[in-house]
Amino acid sequence: MENVTVVDHPLVRHKLSHMRKKETDSARFRLLLREISLLLGYEVTRDLKTEDRTIETPLAEMGAPFLSGRELVLISILRAGNGLLEGMLDLIPSAQVGHVGLYRDPDTLMAVEYYFKVPGNLGDRPVILLDPMLATGNSAVAAAERIKAAGARQIKFLCLLSAPEGIEAFHAAHPDVPVFTAAIDERLNDHGYIVPGIGDAGDRIYGTQ
Repeated sequence: MENVTVVDHPLVRHKLSHMRKKETDSARFRLLLREISLLLGYEVTRDLKTEDRTIETPLAEMGAPFLSGRELVLISILRAGNGLLEGMLDLIPSAQVGHVGLYRDPDTLMAVEYYFKVPGNLGDRPVILLDPMLATGNSAVAAAERIKAAGARQIKFLCLLSAPEGIEAFHAAHPDVPVFTAAIDERLNDHGYIVPGIGDAGDRIYGTQ
């Protein structure tokens, strides 16, 4: 699909397979998600800008690359997005963090906002929006609209799993925002869940139902 990157690394596929298993408990699920987010984070940050600075190694002086520009912003779509956020912060501890609280109305499947807090000056910073699932796309669409209204201009969306319907809906609303995902599954079921999927990501992360 256009403007979609599937991070098809053997380690990602292996860990995702363990996450899909219904017998995987919450502790193991959280650990696997944190590990996968490191691998996904490597790909989604591939184009971060660097600048050379002079340093001294034990043997010689050299021009070494360091990240340049304003700090990256990671914005988690609550609550499940925090599962990806933890691993991304392991990778980029200097990143600033924002949160968008959304829940899915069980009747309409539309996103309802209940919380919004993000860093200032989003227009000057690269932003990565985080949510494990891109299912109907409604939450991702609403979150992207909200952070664009707050000034964000350089946005990427990172998820663990996606459905073709969700990608289509998201890019219909935000064709300028690239999607990074570990897998594109077959379809959505009648309740808006990804099939074969992993179940409800938030419930599996936190052991709720």
